[in-house]
Amino acid sequence: MAEPQVLSPVSCVPVITIDGPGGAGKGTISRLLARRLGYAWLESGALYRALALAASRQRVALDDVVGLSDLAGWLDVRFTTDVHDRAHILLAGQEVTDTLRAEACGDAASRLAAIPAVRTALLSRQRGFRRPPGLVAEGRDMGSVVFPDARLKIFLTASLKERARRRYKQLLDQGIGANLNDLLNELAGRDERDAARSVAPLRPSEDAVIIDSTGLGIDEVLARVLRLADDV
Repeated sequence: MAEPQVLSPVSCVPVITIDGPGGAGKGTISRLLARRLGYAWLESGALYRALALAASRQRVALDDVVGLSDLAGWLDVRFTTDVHDRAHILLAGQEVTDTLRAEACGDAASRLAAIPAVRTALLSRQRGFRRPPGLVAEGRDMGSVVFPDARLKIFLTASLKERARRRYKQLLDQGIGANLNDLLNELAGRDERDAARSVAPLRPSEDAVIIDSTGLGIDEVLARVLRLADDV
């Protein structure tokens, strides 16, 4: 007779994943959802952005796979929110939120995410965010690779034009200069790379709920996600 499987305490912690392309609103929705549920929050894309920033500061080339993997092993990143639901990302204790939001950093992160060794190096770091009472994890492969046992998997998307417009507004609100056409091209290029990469390509899990947020406000999307969370 087979021995009964004993689940670890960590594996019993509920996880909700929100995957999708850049600019779909994953960050905002996941942050608000985590706050509403009292869960921890992981913005996985920021880990890759933080790694890209750390590599730049440490003068590690983006094609230095060994150097990047070593850097990923000790990457110190924390996510917090303030009373106004604004996100704050700390790299080695230093606030780097605005720096990580720059499109150049996002483009470098997309390139790093296509390197299998880098993804493997960051995998345990991402799973380390799973702790009681629960976790909301957003990214591109949270439901398909990082947390395949998540109790709810959402794939949040929107049209390319809508996503570029949102990113443009977000950058302007942060006082960061941006060009809408450049953002369109950058997002399109990132979509293509993310979908075509050999490891964890961007696509919905078979058991994911797909939500197209084009034309929907934040409150509408959040309400839909909360209803789904209540049903599982």
